Amino acid sequence: QVQLVESGGGLVEAGGSLRLSCTASGRTATINVIGWYRQAPGKQRELVAVISSGGETTYADSVQGRFTISRDNAKNTVLLQMNSLKPEDTAVYYCNLRQPSSFGPESWGQGTQVTVSS
Repeated sequence: QVQLVESGGGLVEAGGSLRLSCTASGRTATINVIGWYRQAPGKQRELVAVISSGGETTYADSVQGRFTISRDNAKNTVLLQMNSLKPEDTAVYYCNLRQPSSFGPESWGQGTQVTVSS
């Protein structure tokens, strides 16, 4: 079983920056995809950014150029640097880990609130 612990959310003014961190522990595979999703009130959960163990990244169009995802494989940690934040970035951000099926189903963190004031 995998545990994902997130940190770094908070309240920031529009144009500001925040950095989210997620650390995975437990039975983790060398090959995996880890990243961030978010869910705003009344909306579906959506992909923000993910990164593979090989370093390939995928970003939502809405955050491209403003957010940067990175990972430290030795520490099983993924970071999301969020710059030029907008009020529409306000949401609960969830860490997600997907691994080969032999390592179990995908895992989710507990979520961290990001609030951007206008």
